[in-house]
Amino acid sequence: MNQEQMNIVIVGHVDHGKSTFIGRLLADTGSLPEGKLAQIKAVCERNSKPFEYAFLLDALKDEQAQGITIDTARSFFKTKKRHYIIIDAPGHIEFLKNMITGAARAEAGLLIIDAKEGVKENSRRHGYMLSLLGIKQIIVLVNKMDLVNYSEQTFIDIKNEYSQFLNSINVIPITFVPISAFEGQNLMEKSSLMPWYTAKDVLSLIDDFKKAESKENAVFRFPVQDIYKFTQSGDDRRIFAGTIESGKISVGDDVVFYPSKKESRIKSIEKFNAPVLNTVLADEAIGFTLETQIYVQRGELMCKKSETEPFIAQSFKANIFWLGKKPLEKNKKYKLKSAAFRGTVYLDEILNVIDASDLSSLTNKNQVGRHDVAECIFQTTKLMSFDTGSQMEGSSRFVIIDDYEIAGGGVIVEAVQSDESPQEKAIRLRDENWVKSVVSPSQRQERLQQKGRAIVFMGNDANTLITAAKALEKQLFEQQKMPYFYGQKITLSSDLISLKQQDADREESLKQVAEMAHLFSHAGFIFITSISQLENYELELLKKYIDPFDLVVVSLTNKDSDNTKDTVESNYSIHFDQNTDITQLVSSVADELHLIHNQK
Repeated sequence: MNQEQMNIVIVGHVDHGKSTFIGRLLADTGSLPEGKLAQIKAVCERNSKPFEYAFLLDALKDEQAQGITIDTARSFFKTKKRHYIIIDAPGHIEFLKNMITGAARAEAGLLIIDAKEGVKENSRRHGYMLSLLGIKQIIVLVNKMDLVNYSEQTFIDIKNEYSQFLNSINVIPITFVPISAFEGQNLMEKSSLMPWYTAKDVLSLIDDFKKAESKENAVFRFPVQDIYKFTQSGDDRRIFAGTIESGKISVGDDVVFYPSKKESRIKSIEKFNAPVLNTVLADEAIGFTLETQIYVQRGELMCKKSETEPFIAQSFKANIFWLGKKPLEKNKKYKLKSAAFRGTVYLDEILNVIDASDLSSLTNKNQVGRHDVAECIFQTTKLMSFDTGSQMEGSSRFVIIDDYEIAGGGVIVEAVQSDESPQEKAIRLRDENWVKSVVSPSQRQERLQQKGRAIVFMGNDANTLITAAKALEKQLFEQQKMPYFYGQKITLSSDLISLKQQDADREESLKQVAEMAHLFSHAGFIFITSISQLENYELELLKKYIDPFDLVVVSLTNKDSDNTKDTVESNYSIHFDQNTDITQLVSSVADELHLIHNQK
């Protein structure tokens, strides 16, 4: 019979005895490989070195040299009730990032404090981090009681001091336990050396931890990591691939993708070299095909139509722990990763910054320093779908990347309605600082006998788009108009055809093109460009920057494409099959523009 399994994280300040505790736990529960304990004791004897249980965990050379745990290590032990995975998180302040990574997978936590040293700065940080990551089941172990002669008063003093701290951050531990990991006191059974402690031993308390509700019973969340299209041998499947974050789903279930809110129904469940599946559960890496083909991008969240919707917003409030070498600053561009979502994010507002060592709170700081905990409001440049930390774990947690390194991690607390997006702010500042000419756009358009506007060719074939855009420029110029074609061979043709291109790079390129389109339109020109794989949110970005001038989208799609009914819309949208003759296409666009011009 398979026993249930639980992940527990063990944290504590450096040298407070985590490794000794874990080593002793493994040895006393008979969870070590056969002969391991004897082997380590023999090595110590040969080297005339006193044996320590911590040696059982010192597998990394860096750990042996420095005497500190620098990475998150996993160990295993078992009781009659269940199997446990111990996540040994680093205690040294420089390795708190590793500690966060480890703790994020845990269902319960043990926090160790040295009875002789007392509550340290990192003891407070670790307590806050466990709270921030949503770990509710916490036991505090006051270790090395042998060094204070098993003093009840010392234990009470530490318990009172640390309880006051935990209460101030709304953390209520299950209990405090006085232990001596080195001597094995209060670990497997009640200690005769501390008769004043009358509650359960550590192992019994660990077995009392409640197993987290099965992820398969939660609401269904499936972050879309990639989309695969097959074209050979009559295989026309479009497979939406990823890993199920929570819940379960079956063939025939109605689904909605967020933030686009596009709907379809599960047609099939796809798994390589596996029998046909009708239902799949949480944590499965899987693919789906849909009955109604729709165009969905990477990073969207697929949910069951019948279940609770996630939030959709560009702004959210979050608790964040900052670990970056440089401070977290307002209005600086960062990259955010949450589930499969990837996008540009800005720090919009710092509500308060908390020094986790003494819990002092500052509300007037303009940046978040290294190792600070803060409550902030962030803004993304495109819509994001998410849950809050109180609802779901996987779709509420995120990390922030700065200079290609993980610089911070946090949990979304709530969605925030923002009066102004980052793009709107940039446009407002642009217009406020723009010293405009005395010649108005209407005067320029009257002189040029044309209406200033921007024309964007969009589709999947970059070469066809460029050819068509340049041909239109040539024809309009020959018709005595003033067009201007602008193209970037790499950023707007080749690289952007890939959906895996960095979002921040693409957004920067789009912003650059949009600003140029605005200037040329303002000057009365017909601005022409081509952009591969133009998404709805990107179209909105272009429209905001170009406003009040018209944006005309010329969409070139395959007539057999499954997204022909799901194209982006603008002031004016003209649709063609991508195989249309270029000369015919350009003439049609020119005629259409002439009609539009007359209507205006």
